[in-house]
Amino acid sequence: MYIVKAEANQIEKIVDMSIRAFETDVNVGGVKGDCPPEFDSVEWHKQMAREGHLYQAMIGNDLVGAAIIFQDETNNSVYIGRIFIDSFYHRKGYGIRLMECIEKEFPCAAEFYLDTPCWNERTNAFYKKLGYRINKIEDGFVFYRK
Repeated sequence: MYIVKAEANQIEKIVDMSIRAFETDVNVGGVKGDCPPEFDSVEWHKQMAREGHLYQAMIGNDLVGAAIIFQDETNNSVYIGRIFIDSFYHRKGYGIRLMECIEKEFPCAAEFYLDTPCWNERTNAFYKKLGYRINKIEDGFVFYRK
């Protein structure tokens, strides 16, 4: 797997994957429709791409997921705003590989941080498995750092 900045001609495919991926959250404690803001918005994903925050995850020539990543001005820390793997590819280790790609993409970062809903059993176990540590729990979210 590798990541590259999202290509304009891939945005609609990325949004379709986002919808499929986040709609599976009902299987891990979520309520139907309780998805991240703008998860289904083509315009928002285009904006993230224009601003350089949207990355597409590729295996060979196949688009399998995406991530929205924000690096601070000092390049010391990276906020992983969102990752998702198309539901067609769930349970194949691609989420782990995507996180590894993100961490390798920013070798100067001393810290990575992210958040996920408290109710999401899948993502909380996933981030702990990857070595992320809970920084705080607030307003229904678990905030992690590594």
